[in-house]
Amino acid sequence: MIYTLTTQVFVLCLLVNVLQNARAFTCTFPGRNSVAFASKSTTAMNAEKAAMEVTGAELEVMLTEWDQPLLLDAYATWCGPCLMMAPHFEEAAKELEGKVRFVKMDTDKEPDMAARLNIMGLPTLMFLDEVAPKDGEAAGGATAALKNKIEGAISKQTILELCDYHFFDGPVPATPN
Repeated sequence: MIYTLTTQVFVLCLLVNVLQNARAFTCTFPGRNSVAFASKSTTAMNAEKAAMEVTGAELEVMLTEWDQPLLLDAYATWCGPCLMMAPHFEEAAKELEGKVRFVKMDTDKEPDMAARLNIMGLPTLMFLDEVAPKDGEAAGGATAALKNKIEGAISKQTILELCDYHFFDGPVPATPN
């Protein structure tokens, strides 16, 4: 296959800009006009997420500095059910934004924290809420209460129902689906 100089310049321009994660770029062809491109996939990937990715250290800080209940999704990038549930988790996070903090932790990147949390299957959802010291108790003990731990993918609706039940005294949800 024979490539023209124009094709070689285009491919080189495209490759350089993709490697630099450019959102928009212009390629100039010898003897021709410039052509502008916008990368839809890069723009979509950089969109603001309601469910924030956290490290083990960031999660530890969140478990001591409470401002709202926390829902942790422990996942792995190779896990099929994790990938299947990810859009449901993100949609639920958007719906409950400002009421419940949704966070994701990649167990392959954080194996020590995954072991400490006793993550045995993926995905694992952990519903955590603040524990206030009772009258007469000294502060400094555990500050997080595990309300529920679910292994396996569940739908957005089930996530919302479980959040309502565990964090807002809602009705007992139906069996997760």
